[in-house]
Formats: sequence, C-alpha cells, structure tokens
Amino acid sequence: MEDSPVSHVKNQQGFEIAKEAYAAVGVDVEAAILRADAIPVSMHCWQGDDVIGFDGSDSLSGGIQTTGNYPGRARTPEELRADIDKAISLIPGKTKLNIHACYAEKNGKAVDRDAYTIAEFENWLSWAKTGKIGLDFNPTYFSHPMMDGDFSLSSYDETKRRFWVEHGKRSLEIAGAFAAGTGQPCTVNFWMPDGYKDTCADTVKHREIMTRSLDEIFSTPYDKHAVLASMESKLFGLGVESHTVASHEYSLGYAISRKVLYTLDAGHFHPTEVISAKISAVLQFLDQILLHVSRGVRWDSDHVITLDDELQRIMDEIVWNNYDKRVFIGLDYFDASINRIAAWAVGMRNARKAILNACLAPVDAIRAAEYSGDYTARLARLEDRKTLPFGLVWAYYCETKGIAPDGAWLDEVKAYERDVLGRR
Repeated sequence: MEDSPVSHVKNQQGFEIAKEAYAAVGVDVEAAILRADAIPVSMHCWQGDDVIGFDGSDSLSGGIQTTGNYPGRARTPEELRADIDKAISLIPGKTKLNIHACYAEKNGKAVDRDAYTIAEFENWLSWAKTGKIGLDFNPTYFSHPMMDGDFSLSSYDETKRRFWVEHGKRSLEIAGAFAAGTGQPCTVNFWMPDGYKDTCADTVKHREIMTRSLDEIFSTPYDKHAVLASMESKLFGLGVESHTVASHEYSLGYAISRKVLYTLDAGHFHPTEVISAKISAVLQFLDQILLHVSRGVRWDSDHVITLDDELQRIMDEIVWNNYDKRVFIGLDYFDASINRIAAWAVGMRNARKAILNACLAPVDAIRAAEYSGDYTARLARLEDRKTLPFGLVWAYYCETKGIAPDGAWLDEVKAYERDVLGRR
C-alpha cells in the first residue's frame, strides 16, 4: 500500500473508524490491506471483443455463445489493448492478463494455430512488460475449421486430432516465453468443448483418444515451475448438452494422475453446486489449482460476477486457508449486452472487494468458536462479520492506490465511451 499523508487522504476519518471496529475483533486492517493487494487476479482479455479474437474467426462455435451487441466492441489488437489499459486503471491490486490463442497477431502471415510461436504474441508480451504485469494463456479449441464438428483432441479424424495436439504443444511453448519475458508464472488452461448434443452410445472411445492426445502434449518438455498447465472441466456446452468428454470426473482424475493443475470454473457445474465447496477438497490431492470465476445463471455460466455470497465464500476459502500461493485466480465471463469496460471493472473490482473482505474477517475468533464446539458463537460471529465497516476500508484502499472509488469510476467509463468507443 502506498503511503499517503493523513491530511491528503479524503477517506482517512472513515478509515480510522473502521480500524477501531476491526481492532475490537482482533483484525489488523493495514496488514489485511497489504495482503489483499498482493494477491494476483488475472483479467480475461476476451470480454473486450466478445471472444472473437484476431486470427480469422468471425463467429463463435464450440459450445459457447456471447449475447448482446453493445456499441464499441474492440476490433483490432490496438483497440483491445487500449480498452484493457482503461479497465486496469480502474482496478486496484496486482493484475495479470489472461490471453486466448485466438488473439494471435499474424500480420498477414499464413500461419495457423498448430504453428503459432511467440512471434504471434510479441505485441502482447511487449505490452505486458511495459505495464509490468503477468500473462496467462489458453489454447483455443473452438471457432476453427479444423474442429471435427464439436471434437478436437478426441476427434476420430487423425489429421484434425494431430492439428490440435500440435496446438497444445505450441501453447506450452508460448506460455514459457510469456513466463520468461514477464518474470512471472504463466498458467495455461486447457478447455476442450468435445462432446455430443444427444445421447451417445460409446462414452469411452473419445475419452481414450483425448487421454492419448493430452499425454502427448504434456510429454513436451517445459518448465513446470514457470508454466502451469491446467485441465478445465465442464458439465455441458451449447450443442454438447448430453455428453462432455472432459467432464469433472475426467478432468480431475487426469489432473491428479498426471500432476497438472485442475481448473474449477464457477459456471461449469450443476446449478446447485458451488466451487467454494470444492477448493479445499481438491487441494488435498493437488499442489495447485486454477479458478475461473464467473457467475452461472440457469444454463449460462458466463455472467459478470457480482459481490454475492458465493464470490465471497470463494475468496474466504483461499484467504482463510492460506491458499493464496496455491490457487491462481482468473475471471471468465463475456457480456456483450453492456459496456465491456464496465463489465471488466465491475467484475474485477468485485473480486478484489471479496479478497479484501476475506483478509479483514475475524477468522481466528470464528474458528476458535468452532474448534471449541460453540456453534452458537460461530454463527453469531459469522453474521456479525457482515456488518463490519468494510466499505470504509475499501474506499481508503482505492484512494491510496489512486483508483476511482465506487460512485466515481463509472463516470470515467462513460467519458471513454463517449470519446473513444462511440467513434468506432
């Protein structure tokens, strides 16, 4: 946290009141702010252009869909990076950027995803180095003519399968270059939409092929400390509602047996399941995991995250269990019905609010009640935590970081929409 003279901090008085309230329940507010500020959150680049990318696709396929047509979508890499810069200026704390392979810049070269190198992402790396932020990466197993219907790594077509195997290998190499260039680890999230729309007769063969494909990809030598490969599961996707090859059980089993990370996406499970309940269970058997934090609404998994109970519980699990070095937090949603920069800002600020609030919780007192068997006190302390003056601390934190507070940041977005987005 940057030092600020007391007389120059508008929210100092409220902050002092909050400090007293938190001190009364045993919480050091300044230590909590420092801890929260250092926890990275990876912002997803694909919110800014509706997951279209720049390598030739003009529409989405492969189990995902973006709805809405709000004006101002980024059409070029330069526009997207400018929009990302604007969004980051509204977000406190350590921020990374998560990039999909379809955001390659081919510059007229006849190169496809099975042959991408760092050359197609040099502009992204240069941008990240200038901004001193880390990068994460994802192979793009959708929206491409080499998809075998809805199949990629599990395709029966050997030519198409080999194309996607090579894409996976190249993705690990690009992630290695990102890690080396930024000096920060790079997660590589493997999500494949492979599956059937209707009931299938053979649930085994595609999974055997996918396992063979993944084993070949991960047999490629790479620095496993710098490049953190992860397997993401999904319950279903659009057009693949009845059978998903990389289901939860498959992906978790693969991650544990092959010693890669497992990705928990908040919108990829049954509507009554929550990933906050899975974090500590999975980390009994894996060293590290990756999160894609989104908000499921009925069948759709990719709404802008709000500061709801589940988001807070996710961050509580990470912070209260000291998992912040074992859990990598990334956001994943794409809403084209509202201003895209505002969507980034709302989601990222909510993630950071939940992290800060988790760091401010009187967890020692809450757990002491639980350990002693006093469940009455546990419930009372959990509920009392909700009315502690978190908002005063958040306002002070934003101000000392030079970030627009709640109630003011939207004005900046509206001005940017008028002066920049509205002219596209």
